[in-house]
Amino acid sequence: MLDWGMSQALFPQHIIAKKRDGGVLSREEIGAFVRGATDGSWADYQLSALLMAVFLRGMTPEETADYTDAMMRSGVVADLSHVLGIKVDKHSTGGVGDKVSIPLAPMVVACGVPVPMISGRGLGHSGGTLDKLETIPGFRTDLSLAEYSAQVAKVGCALIGQTKDLAPADKKLYALRDVTATVECIPLICGSILSKKLAEGIDALVLDVKFGRGAFMKTEAEARELADALVKVGRAGGKQVRAILTAMDQPLGRCVGNALEVSESIACLRGEGPDDLMEVIYALGAQMLMLGGVAADVTEAEAKLRAVIADGSALEKFREITIAQGGDGRVIDEPERLPQARIQTDLVAESVGIVAEVDAMQVALAALRLGAGRAKAEDKIDPGVGVSGLVKIGEPIKAGAVLCTIHANDEASARAAAGMLKSAIRVMDVPPVHSPLIAGMLC
Repeated sequence: MLDWGMSQALFPQHIIAKKRDGGVLSREEIGAFVRGATDGSWADYQLSALLMAVFLRGMTPEETADYTDAMMRSGVVADLSHVLGIKVDKHSTGGVGDKVSIPLAPMVVACGVPVPMISGRGLGHSGGTLDKLETIPGFRTDLSLAEYSAQVAKVGCALIGQTKDLAPADKKLYALRDVTATVECIPLICGSILSKKLAEGIDALVLDVKFGRGAFMKTEAEARELADALVKVGRAGGKQVRAILTAMDQPLGRCVGNALEVSESIACLRGEGPDDLMEVIYALGAQMLMLGGVAADVTEAEAKLRAVIADGSALEKFREITIAQGGDGRVIDEPERLPQARIQTDLVAESVGIVAEVDAMQVALAALRLGAGRAKAEDKIDPGVGVSGLVKIGEPIKAGAVLCTIHANDEASARAAAGMLKSAIRVMDVPPVHSPLIAGMLC
């Protein structure tokens, strides 16, 4: 083993060996690693070696905070100091049917809190907010940082993707994590999520950390561990951060698929959203309003959120955001202008009973088979396909009742998806054990 007290060199092999041997990396050593990823001075095999060492040895809270800060500072940190108010964003760790950001952002802005939101694309079973928004004809998610800043100041919100200037080290390191089996590492997850969020110019952040079959974290305990780390690192970065733990054993809402989820989001803003989806929206929105200083408690915050739906101002704010980003505002009143699949076919129940299971992962894989997601980052999505009208756990079902509607553009994928969905939805004679959708909060 090397004597780390005798060496101050920031050579890659020394830093790799130090972490390999269980050492604690200094701020300077972590900075050298992140710079190496940004400017190419570290080879991919060296970056991968340190990622694996971190995966196996972990990081202290201080190391994780230093790593996140270095990742954030690998590019430009947006300055939104000219935007009045406390700027609050929301981030989800990803799930099936999770379109929360689309109705939530305009609701919160309509209540008086600016929402700068940088989102991602879908990969694998988890859908991406950008892919959904881009089903609106003309909607641009590739705004420059200058355009982003100007729109947040004028409209109160911008819904964009990560620019090349924001946390560029994350793009490089995430790609390597994906191919070296080092994705499932809490310090690396914290750095990836928070470096982008802290670089977007926010003052506060609310996290939706999901667990269950359709989530990245499979158990509540794992989700709580991740949430705790995210909250602590975010606060170390000088931001107010809160996290909510939500279950993801069944899809959120009744639609899975990009244009279908945008249509469901518009329904939410009209006061017609599914109960489970609205429960999560209100829970996250309440925390955002309290952090934004416009509500004293959850009761007041939820009343404000309900009011902006009832008076139509949240819907109008989404129209304003859509038009500002080049989208066709007519979609807000005419969701049928969104892409439509050529084939629509119902999956019907073969027996009477109560819905006991809607396996989120199986539903997601069915949507992926239809073309609604990406198996590889370079894959193209089919914006109109997916599943709508999904039954929910606990609902009574009659024989011949519709369990869901499949939206497809070819018969083969429709048949394949039907088989997968049939196995995903289980109907039984006895009611299932009820589990709460919102499992806890870290403040």
